[in-house]
This record gives sequence, C-alpha cells and structure tokens, in this order.
Amino acid sequence: MAYFMGIDTGTNSSKGTIIDDTGKVLAIHSTQHEMTNPKPGHYEHDAEKDWWGDFCIISKALIEKTGIDPREIKAVGASALGADCLPVDENCNPLRKAILYGIDARATDEMAWLTELYGEEQIRKWYGRPLCSSDVMPKILWIKNKEPEVYAKAHKFITGSTYITAKLTGNYVVDRFLGLASFNPLYDPRTWEPVPEYCGPICRPDQLAKVQEAADIAGYVTAQAAAETGLAEGTPVITGTDDSGAEAISCGVVKPGQMMLQIGSSVYMILGTSELVDDERLWREEFIVPGLCDISAGTNAAGSLTKWYRDNLFADAKAVEAAGGPDAYQTMMEGVEAIAPGSDGLITLPYFAGERTPVNDPGARGILFGLTLAHTRAHLYRSALEGIGYSIAQQIDLMRSHENVPIDRIIAVGGGTLNPAWMQIVADILGTPVSTPAITVGACFGDALMAAQAVKYPGFESYDALTNYIQEGVIYQPDMEKHQIYLKYRKIYDALYPVTAELIHDLSR
Repeated sequence: MAYFMGIDTGTNSSKGTIIDDTGKVLAIHSTQHEMTNPKPGHYEHDAEKDWWGDFCIISKALIEKTGIDPREIKAVGASALGADCLPVDENCNPLRKAILYGIDARATDEMAWLTELYGEEQIRKWYGRPLCSSDVMPKILWIKNKEPEVYAKAHKFITGSTYITAKLTGNYVVDRFLGLASFNPLYDPRTWEPVPEYCGPICRPDQLAKVQEAADIAGYVTAQAAAETGLAEGTPVITGTDDSGAEAISCGVVKPGQMMLQIGSSVYMILGTSELVDDERLWREEFIVPGLCDISAGTNAAGSLTKWYRDNLFADAKAVEAAGGPDAYQTMMEGVEAIAPGSDGLITLPYFAGERTPVNDPGARGILFGLTLAHTRAHLYRSALEGIGYSIAQQIDLMRSHENVPIDRIIAVGGGTLNPAWMQIVADILGTPVSTPAITVGACFGDALMAAQAVKYPGFESYDALTNYIQEGVIYQPDMEKHQIYLKYRKIYDALYPVTAELIHDLSR
C-alpha cells in the first residue's frame, strides 16, 4: 500500500493528514500559532517558527500516529497561506517576519507609486482591477523603501508555500496559479519567466522563485529536512500552492460552475470559469487546474472576527471551555438562533481589518449599525455572523452578474462549517443551497491528493480523477421566507460602505 502526506499552513493554525491509496484519511494532526499585529494594518508570521516549525511537528506526529514507515510515503504536498512576502538569505533563513497576504495593508503608498509609474490602464490590463493589498509587488517595494538593510541582504523574495518547499528540498519554486497572479506582472504569463523590465524597480529577476505547476515535482527531501521532519530522505515533494487553492481542489473545484466558499480566519471564494473575467471589484486568475480559470474574492474578517468576539465579549465562554466545558464558540451560540433574521435591526459591516473585495480598501473599518438598548450580546454576535454572510452574498451576486458565469454548486469548507447555525444563516442569506464535503480535513487533503497525482499513482492521474475521492456531506437548504427578510437588510448593508467611506477614512487617518 502507498501513502501520501499533505500539510497546510493557515493564518492561525496548521493541519496535516496522511491518506492511503484509496483516498482514506488515516490520521490528522494540527497545531496553533499566533499572527502578530505590530502596527495598524501590519500582520505578520514568524516563518521559521510558525511555518517550518509547524510542518516539522505535524509531519513527525502523523508518522507516529499511523506507525507508517516513512519510506512508504510516496510523495508530500504542502500549501500555505498566500500571497505573503518573505525575504530570505542564501541559506533560506528569514531576514524578517513574513508580511502576510491581503489582510496586511502597509504598502498603500507603494501601490499608489506603482499605479502612477505604470498608469491605471496598464495596471488594469495586468490585473483586471486596481492594485490591492493581496499583491506581492508592492510588499517587496515596501521592504526596499522602509527596510533597505533587509532588502540588501535578500537572496529571494518568496511566499509561504515556496519557503516550506525550499526548506524540504533546497529548491525555490512557486506554482503557476499563485506565482502569475500574486507576483503579477513580474512573471511573463506565456513563458513563466521573470520579466527584467518589470522586475527592475522591484527586485532582481534571480530573486524570484521558479514557476511550475502545483502538482509538478519540486525536488526531494534532503538529509537535513529528513532529520527535522521524520520523512525519508529522497521523498518526492510537489510544488504545492496556497491554502485556498489546495482547499478548492480538496472539495472538487476542477471545472466551471464549481465554487469553493472557504470560511476560515477570512473568507475566500474561488469559482471555476471557462475564461478570464475582468471586474475590478473582484479578482481573476488562471487556476491550478490547467485550462481552468477562476473568479475569486475575499472578505478579510470571518473567523478572526468571531475570535475577536470570543476574546473581548465572551470571557465567560472561554472560562467554561478552560474548565473542561464545551468549546467557547459553541457556548457563544446560546440564544443566537432564537433571534430573528436581521438581528432585530442590527447590521454589522465586517471590515474590522480593512477589506479586500469588493471595495479594495485597506482603510475600511467595521461598523455596528442600528444599535439600541434592546440589543444584547447575542444580537451583536448574530449580526456579525450575518454581516459576513451579507459580504459573501454581495460578492456572489457580482460573479453572477457576468454572462456565461454559472454557479452550479457552492461547497463550503473551513472552520466556519463546524457551526451549523452559521452555515444555515449563510444559505438563507444567499437563497442557494450550500453543501459541505464529507471529508472536512481541508487544504491538507487537497495537498495529499495532488501529491498522489504528481507521482501518477494509479487512480490519481488527473484532477478529474481526484474527484472520485471527494464525497458530498451535509447540504444546507435555504429557508426562502428568511431569504426574503434578509434581502431587505442586504439593501441597507450594500449602502453602508458607500455612504460612510469618506468619514471612515477621516477617522482612520
């Protein structure tokens, strides 16, 4: 029997799994880590501790749990949150903490400078939208401008999946999906090679990773990596990808009309499309699956917002959990389901960490609109869950507004799916069925599947073949009466940001 390992690193935790050659999950292991917020709009990870450290812990734990001889693990796949910016030296040692993906909004001056340098028309040709906080180019430029001593020492500027793969194999690679989208326009989309004239103001071409397909072999586990991870030296390692892309593969997004709704620390949506669709309010890329494009979108605060509520308003729920009682998030739902849709006239704009799509505004702020003395803590929490649901619905409506862009199936994944009441709220707001996969391991399951595909193991030879190992779980059917109620609140939600944006910017300044 053959085995395949997948490990994913996310915003607040990492998780791994080992599957066998029937697609069965044999073991799961996870660890927690902290995201630091040293300044407003700055979000960082310690790559050595949080990314590589987690990988080593999980790899050893999975091998111990299963009792598998590491030599029987035929391939390893890794994914990580993206797109981050991590400068490393020639020995792949981080030169600073990693600057995280779109939630990090520090490079606004650099975005403005690059837009002036190239012109808005050229930026839109490259991206189909304005520059945003999810783009790596402004983050590299920020290091060049603000930390020249770090910039001068940088051997490579890489993202999370590249770092982990480099630690495993010694090779710097990035997958086409992540590289061509997040590092755009530094790579030529036809040749996948760095473009010297565009790299010029940012970095040297040799400071970028090599672009490959996500399921290509990146290299083989080195002796040093074997000692640190417990894997066998020489084990094939795939290029890997970002956490959202791997999670989309894990739930079967391999053709147009299939949509992943990832509800984790943030919300990330990936909809398979037959062609690139330009809409400056959303993102588009060529997806991991060759020949498939996608529309994607992101809400910055989801699980991170529920965590904020837990830490700041539900200390009693944390205490109950610490004393051996139910999970704090379970306790926080007490009384929430009894509140009517719309939280008795309370709407939350969930821009607590700025916002990516559809407003593309790092300076956006959260709003609790409609508070009265009759509202309770449970109202506030339900309103937060609904606000995230409104954001999801708003972006799905934008996707549906384009011709020839069907949404045939919405598959929800991530930690948010552990809250059935929240999933029902989302389905009611959307007015569309929302399903969850039977195997809810997440992105690491997608990593393991792609690892099996990379070595062409029988039954795993293609992305279409991988769907044979993905089964549907719970389906949340919408309550259309509640949907009609939510539509009235949606109108107010949709109007909130436009009418308050100027005041929010004044306040944030």
